[in-house]
Amino acid sequence: MKIAIVSGKSEGPTKLNAFDNALTEAGIGDVNLIKVSSMLGKNTEIVELPKFKAGKMVNCVLSCYTSDKKNDTIYAAIALALGDNLGCVVEKSGVGTDMDKVNDDVIAMVEYMMNVRDEKINQLIVKNIDHKVENIGSVVSSVVYLD
Repeated sequence: MKIAIVSGKSEGPTKLNAFDNALTEAGIGDVNLIKVSSMLGKNTEIVELPKFKAGKMVNCVLSCYTSDKKNDTIYAAIALALGDNLGCVVEKSGVGTDMDKVNDDVIAMVEYMMNVRDEKINQLIVKNIDHKVENIGSVVSSVVYLD
């Protein structure tokens, strides 16, 4: 299994446009995203995001947040843990400025998921993004499934 980890942030004239712009900045704005749950297969490989054909159906775990409240600091975070037999992905998004706390939260969640499955963590990755809203802002972080 191959995956890519991406993130983006942007502003727009509407919430939908801000979200679309954030997806585009992340490199996944021209595809149809299919949200999936949080499991990764054995021997998952993390690679760079390829250029997709417009309109392609793409599976992903998506963390996103959009706000129209000026000066809000919004965030989207993903954590993934890879073990010998499987991997897990968690996501969190919202309003706040304490990214250390956000990182601690997603790490605790993904560690718990691996613990429940009695799977030792070989690799742990956190990807987050935040943005101070100027007018209407959006953030996205995603694990994109490539095969």
